[in-house]
Amino acid sequence: MSDRFDAIIVGAGQSGGPLAGAFARAGRHVAIVERAHVGGTCINEGCTPTKTMVASARVAYLARRAAGYGVDLGDVRVDLARVRERKRAIVDSFRGGSERRLADAGVTRIDGDARFVGARRLAVRLHDGAERTIEAPIVVLNVGARPSRPDLPGLDTVPTLDSTSIMELDVVPEHLVVIGGGYVGLEFGQMFRRFGSAVTVVQRAPALLGREDPDVADAVAQLLREDGIDVLLSAEPLRVSRTGGGIALVVRVDGEERTLTGSHLLVAAGRVPNTDTLGLDAAGVRTDARGFVTVNERLETSAEGVYATGDVTGGPAFTHISYDDFRILKRNLLGAGGGTTAGRLVPYTMFIDPQLGRIGLSESDAAAAGREVRVARLPMSSVARALETDESRGFMKAVVDAHTDQILGAMVLGMEGGELISALQIAMMGQVPWPRLRDGIFAHPGLAESFNNLFATLDG
Repeated sequence: MSDRFDAIIVGAGQSGGPLAGAFARAGRHVAIVERAHVGGTCINEGCTPTKTMVASARVAYLARRAAGYGVDLGDVRVDLARVRERKRAIVDSFRGGSERRLADAGVTRIDGDARFVGARRLAVRLHDGAERTIEAPIVVLNVGARPSRPDLPGLDTVPTLDSTSIMELDVVPEHLVVIGGGYVGLEFGQMFRRFGSAVTVVQRAPALLGREDPDVADAVAQLLREDGIDVLLSAEPLRVSRTGGGIALVVRVDGEERTLTGSHLLVAAGRVPNTDTLGLDAAGVRTDARGFVTVNERLETSAEGVYATGDVTGGPAFTHISYDDFRILKRNLLGAGGGTTAGRLVPYTMFIDPQLGRIGLSESDAAAAGREVRVARLPMSSVARALETDESRGFMKAVVDAHTDQILGAMVLGMEGGELISALQIAMMGQVPWPRLRDGIFAHPGLAESFNNLFATLDG
């Protein structure tokens, strides 16, 4: 016998939790199945804990620079156990809020592992070992992704860290070796450098951050090197082994083998979807070659009545995109319909310091699409606020249509880059042509004032 619901949400992430609550408040009998913890990656292992620790690392960084501001603080020490305690407290608070919202809405919460045993029918292995079968006309998959492990000889013989376990350290590593030059590797690399670790980043590709323009990737590598991080590009990991109290990673660089020794190894080589135990074949849900669930622009899977949201779809792996997926399904399943992912802007910020914020087309994207564009550029050293705060590293640029003057995309690698990119996103949403920003009156000496000078570079 099966327990019947009006809707079943598998995974209590940043779209699953809000959607379950919306169904319940609409009077629907809804169940949410969660095998680990409410809140998904963002609250538990992603945005919330990492940015909390990034904030601690920035305080350490500023404290060491205090003398340059005329403030003498003496020796600066980092107590990683207290950093961890602060991180855990904020995570617990955020998770608790998510749990209360589900309970207050009247959602039936089932803690366990779900797998399909038929069309829109699931068996849930509960944490106490029992099994419960549930079914509904609507099933939504919000199961997310997890850190991947590369096929590297010796990796299973050495202690390793991933993006979750590294945040549970209570002692600063002597030398952290990072495999991967993407967002996760660079945020943690800079973070632990500021905590006091020696850090080496190993990137297989010839540049960091493969989705960014070459000048952006080069600038990020340069500022990390300025921070004392050893960045190895075109470095292919070959094998790893134990050595003394740490690890030895052999890489091939410029055709030669080189051995890197470290106390800790962080594997930040991408993420894989949590679909391998879902029994998707039993429900007729198709995946791509990497295991991500295939969806259309309405987030419908290949199986009638089954939808997928968030990271498991293989789309942009950002909390705000997962939450927008929730809005789309809420509109389509509970509202007037018409919700779609087509044409939506995808902003994002990498929380290195200075931040890297981006929205819309990059310069490379525009060239690949054959768009006729103009590109505005401005170094942060030309921004008064950045100079006054001694935070003048980086630059900003905007890609504009050569004929309509519309802003097609922008990038800010600089102080509060994420906030500045949000302001440019609002201009794009309102279809504000770039001359309006060039001539706009912004409070002095604020960061937004830099838009005057950025777009003035297009004059003449």
